[in-house]
Amino acid sequence: MSATAFLSEPSPGAFTLAMMRSPARIAPSILAADFAHLAQEIKLIEDHVDLLHVDVMDGHFVPNISLGPPVISSLRGATNLYLDCHLMITDPLAYLEPLCEAGANGVTVHIEAVPDPSAVAREAGVLGLDFGLVINPPTPVAAVEPYLEIVSMVVVMSVHPGLGGQAFLTSALGKIAALRELIDSHALATDIQVDGGIDLRTAASARAAGADVFVAGTAVFRAPDPVRAVREIRTILDRM
Repeated sequence: MSATAFLSEPSPGAFTLAMMRSPARIAPSILAADFAHLAQEIKLIEDHVDLLHVDVMDGHFVPNISLGPPVISSLRGATNLYLDCHLMITDPLAYLEPLCEAGANGVTVHIEAVPDPSAVAREAGVLGLDFGLVINPPTPVAAVEPYLEIVSMVVVMSVHPGLGGQAFLTSALGKIAALRELIDSHALATDIQVDGGIDLRTAASARAAGADVFVAGTAVFRAPDPVRAVREIRTILDRM
């Protein structure tokens, strides 16, 4: 679908949908957790969060290597939380079946790695995985616009991918707002996730711009009291 189609043909009821925002959801990123005590750290917060964000890095698309199907399989045995797997990898298609078998619930892939994600989306559907797309800070919303109808979520990176603990890039807010307008004006159920640098202040700004799902790593797992940190973020989001 063309960009002009999204902008010029709003669906009936779109404005009603825009008034019915999805509840905000918090997705702690396990990249910031203590891997020596990962199960314990997840158990501590699992009753207070909505899903877990799992970064899968291949050392090619991004410089770092993180974890893969064996660790995800262990996670699946430790929690019933939804496992949201962010694939920072060059060839996501090759990983879908192993991730599904390991217990992943959804995958998001970078449009920069797969400029036409149709085949990856089809395979994810066959496997029963939710499928989403990710855009890096330099990538415009236009790159994912043609695929909004085939994804369950678009992830706006508010840091450069690959390293935790980076500062939030305010340029992400304009992208979130642009996506919110596109999604609502065409009555799509696509979620907007924001990933990177999320804390009390930036969570509020991203929610105001239109985000639904908030990936918080350092702000949760590195906090003196992770449960309190989650509750404080949720309190802020619920006020928006």
